[in-house]
Amino acid sequence: MTTVHSLAAERLSLGYGDRTVVESLDLAVPPGRITAIVGANACGKSTLLRSMSRLLAPREGRVVLDGKEVHRLPAKELARTLGLLPQSPVAPEGITVADLVGRGRHPHQRMFSRWKHEDDEAVAAALEATDTMPLADRSVDELSGGQRQRVWIAMALAQQTDILMLDEPTTFLDASHQVEVLDLLTDLNHARGTTVVMVLHDLNLAARYADHIVALASKRLHAAGPPNEVLTEETVRAVFGLDSRIIEDPVSGRPLMLPIGRHNVRHTEIGAPGPAATRESL
Repeated sequence: MTTVHSLAAERLSLGYGDRTVVESLDLAVPPGRITAIVGANACGKSTLLRSMSRLLAPREGRVVLDGKEVHRLPAKELARTLGLLPQSPVAPEGITVADLVGRGRHPHQRMFSRWKHEDDEAVAAALEATDTMPLADRSVDELSGGQRQRVWIAMALAQQTDILMLDEPTTFLDASHQVEVLDLLTDLNHARGTTVVMVLHDLNLAARYADHIVALASKRLHAAGPPNEVLTEETVRAVFGLDSRIIEDPVSGRPLMLPIGRHNVRHTEIGAPGPAATRESL
């Protein structure tokens, strides 16, 4: 089992150049749970994840891990506790899958230390879990987008951190592999107690897999809490500018969002004749 850690953002403001992306945000990540961050494009989801993993310094406020500011922690010390899979990572040219996944073990190795049996076991387990063992000897450059994404997830798993942050981990994956990856992260959470924080675009996958949903809008935290409290028609309208209907997911019992487009309304609801009326007029 993992060690329980506290991770929080306090009055956090983030930006690039003259543009402010996140403003005065307070957020506590529930330890040992799965958190999904959702919101419209360019609302600051990835920026928030980058700052909480120390890749982006805050303009104001701070990110605190176990009472210590993450931006003051040594990089290797932080990497043994918190792992990040960023959006669209870039692999060194010509590197094999096994070598890339093995790089997830670097935070656990001291200078001049030898590769250990436990490192082999961690890499093998990560390759097996992501169904990438058959790709181990292939160059990452040769892989499809979906295969590459699973290899990056394997590298993050090999790091074996107590907190795992993933920026859109289902990118490039078909529906089957999306579910497999999210099932895998759920298994990791249940078996080891790993705290998982991930950015997801699909609201219904977020509601199905997350214990805690964070919704960002207008540079701020709009709502945070369990899926049945956060995923409401009002929240979807405020965060995404989208009309919707929320029903119970028949599979999970969680909320299920049905978007309403301009051409999705039944004809009978807007006064137009239905098929039966049309036949009678012929």
